[in-house]
Amino acid sequence: MEVRQIAFFGATNSGKSTLVNRLAGQEVSLVSDVPGTTTDPVRKRIEIPGIGPCLLVDTAGYGDSGELGAERERRSRLVIDSTDVAVLLCSGHPADEEWENLLRKAGVPVVTVERGISSSPDGVEMTLRRIREVMPGEQDRFLTGGLVRAGDSVILVMPQDGEAPKGRLILPQVQVIRELLDRGCLPHCCTPEALDGAISALSAPPALVITDSQAFRAVNEKLPSDWPLTSFSILLAAAKGDIHVFLEGAEAIDRLGPGSRVLIAEACTHVPSGEDIGRVKIPALLRKKVAACRDGGEQAGRELAVELAAGNDFPDDLSRYDLIIHCGACVATERLVRARTRKALLAGVPITNYGIALAKLQGILPRISLP
Repeated sequence: MEVRQIAFFGATNSGKSTLVNRLAGQEVSLVSDVPGTTTDPVRKRIEIPGIGPCLLVDTAGYGDSGELGAERERRSRLVIDSTDVAVLLCSGHPADEEWENLLRKAGVPVVTVERGISSSPDGVEMTLRRIREVMPGEQDRFLTGGLVRAGDSVILVMPQDGEAPKGRLILPQVQVIRELLDRGCLPHCCTPEALDGAISALSAPPALVITDSQAFRAVNEKLPSDWPLTSFSILLAAAKGDIHVFLEGAEAIDRLGPGSRVLIAEACTHVPSGEDIGRVKIPALLRKKVAACRDGGEQAGRELAVELAAGNDFPDDLSRYDLIIHCGACVATERLVRARTRKALLAGVPITNYGIALAKLQGILPRISLP
């Protein structure tokens, strides 16, 4: 089940933090009468009956004329793209209507709450009821789509490198394993090094092999060509974005050359490891491909430019890029992925996904199974 993001907007000192604390049942945000107390978006994960797992986001607000007011407002705007429902605290500020229009223009359902009742017991219950009423319904769909059915054996190839902290699996792996169990499938988990053993242990071919995208080449070389193969990142691309847009975007890889600019976009922030897929592996493959096609003409000496945008730092101006490669967005909302895809298309820039890009770069995209 995807975590739904509920963000709270309003002028500074309009009661956003108080309402968030009442909804969470604990002190999530610092509350005071000093304007601009909340300087950055504050996030809290909770479970709301009738909705499920949610991420409450208390924004910094708007209307602060102080030195940092413009920066607080900018950071509040960055929250919009990933928001499933916005709660707007109306305090009579002249910008209340402007922000309501901004949210609705972005396609975000808005719950407006008057400041005077926002933190009362009745006001909190009313806010919850209205959030439930406008919350977009979850679509009844699976990450694995129509690729498997009850009773099917599925091999999951999961590298345990620096991206998978000791003692834990990464979120996409956990989500797919749980889904396969719910669907009555028989998951067989292994590392790439143990894949031969997993294959020989099966009495019949599996219905599907799912791997981490960075192991595509090694896994593909060990599988019979008629065994269906996909990756966790590709399953997420289909669930949270438009897989056909990403497939079309991957074709732009063939058009890259010296001087081209590529944006690697990560939905989250993390401390990179030496094996980082977005910051190390994909850029290395892109540069290798471009170097192989350099002809020594007027482009000689120019390099492929690869830039990184992590977390909320997604550029406003995308027109200078020739391709955007987005991460699997395992911890991001579907709304964020689709908002970024829409921005790329409006700018006329191809956009694809880590898994699809890796399959393309390694020459196996035609044999990948799509959900």
